Amino acid sequence: MSADTRFQEAATALGYSFEGELKVGGNYVPLVRDGTTLYISGQVPRVGSTVLVTGRVGEEVSLAQAQLAAKVCAMRALALLQRELGSLENVRQVLRVTVFTQSAAAFTQQSEVADAASELLHTVLGEPGKHTRTSVGVYQLPKNASVELDLIASARL
Repeated sequence: MSADTRFQEAATALGYSFEGELKVGGNYVPLVRDGTTLYISGQVPRVGSTVLVTGRVGEEVSLAQAQLAAKVCAMRALALLQRELGSLENVRQVLRVTVFTQSAAAFTQQSEVADAASELLHTVLGEPGKHTRTSVGVYQLPKNASVELDLIASARL
């Protein structure tokens, strides 16, 4: 089964479509390609014009909701890679992922939030989805999003 098919299956399982325009929130581009290296700007859990999960994790947002948000962020990043490369089969390797979690003062499960994105990347891409990662707790994120993810990948020649 191809990575593109696994991407569609993941979208169906989540219950969201990642077709159409992926909105950005300012004067920047969502993806920059430098040779075979692709840099994906921070993605919040937005589908259409709606940020699906907002608020501080560990207060009004549960770990499970934050994990859903991380998966949606990862799907947006994959959708951008797919559009740029024509197919997710052209992803040579996800090199680095950073996951930011808008955290309550006592919340310390940022890595468990990031695990959801990491698992999704591996499920869709297989071995090329394995990556280095940093998970960080922050006080605020744009649009009050609970999670934001950025990603660096390399493309096949």
